[in-house]
Amino acid sequence: MRMPYNRRKFIKGMAVAAAGIPFSGALAAGAGSMEKSRYPISFFTKPLDTYELEFMSESLAMAGVDGFDLTVRPRGRVIPERVQDDLPRVIETGRKHGLSTEMMVTAITDAEDAFSKKILTTAAQFGVKHYRLGYYDYDFATGIPKSLEQIKRKLSALAAINGEAGIQGGYQNHSGIRVGAAMWDVWELINAKPVCIISSQFDIRHAVTEASASWVIALQLLHKHIGSLAIKDFVWKVENGKARVVSTPLGEGIVDFDRFFGMVKDLKIAAPITLHAEYPLLTRDEENLSLLEQQKILVAKLKKDVDFISTYLEKYQLV
Repeated sequence: MRMPYNRRKFIKGMAVAAAGIPFSGALAAGAGSMEKSRYPISFFTKPLDTYELEFMSESLAMAGVDGFDLTVRPRGRVIPERVQDDLPRVIETGRKHGLSTEMMVTAITDAEDAFSKKILTTAAQFGVKHYRLGYYDYDFATGIPKSLEQIKRKLSALAAINGEAGIQGGYQNHSGIRVGAAMWDVWELINAKPVCIISSQFDIRHAVTEASASWVIALQLLHKHIGSLAIKDFVWKVENGKARVVSTPLGEGIVDFDRFFGMVKDLKIAAPITLHAEYPLLTRDEENLSLLEQQKILVAKLKKDVDFISTYLEKYQLV
């Protein structure tokens, strides 16, 4: 359980300990001082959603991200039932710290669901440009081809809402047995739709997990349909004869980022980046530290990932 957040008390503590926080200067400057990039880096907020909003905003500003990739879904930072009240408040809080809210993560898969249209129209009204859809499952009784046809119809209905609202949906390729793990399915679902309303959120970690070498073919296939890039890293760990994925900070895993960013440049892909921190940001013992001490650890780890991405963007002249 997170400790209660008292902003006045917290800021006073920060002032006392500022000399011990290597990134405290970033808080004053904020991400808003950065020049507009073709590859703004938003942070997928899930790992920080249990913190108070001010704490999350301050921490991300200190880490140097450009904005939120905000969870707007059941059990997210903003829940669907309260989107009209809470989303503007979160966006305004982020803005105070120089953070944009141009991306969000939803569970939306069907235009007929109770909150789909309300979420999308409200988000677009307040400047959200891109949202990640929820996931689809295959109906194995019906068969894979018919499953894809059914999903196409659902995407067409969502595309109509997206076009009317002025927002882009993105479907993430996610490893496993859901639709999109085989990235050719993503292309099959979206290739006939304008990228400005339905796109691919190309996740390099999940692409490598599912297709160790042939992810490069999937990237070639999808590159004209990419609306966002999800960045994270991992290693394989074998236990009792079974392999499992272990998430790592960027650069500590097996994703070939040189090849990836080189292809992004060669294929002329220009899309916002969502940074995912799926490795543990705090140990169990660190979770019992003061908020100030927790923030120092969180900011250091997230800033390292942000700097990693920025280095590759500069290396491949993508800034």
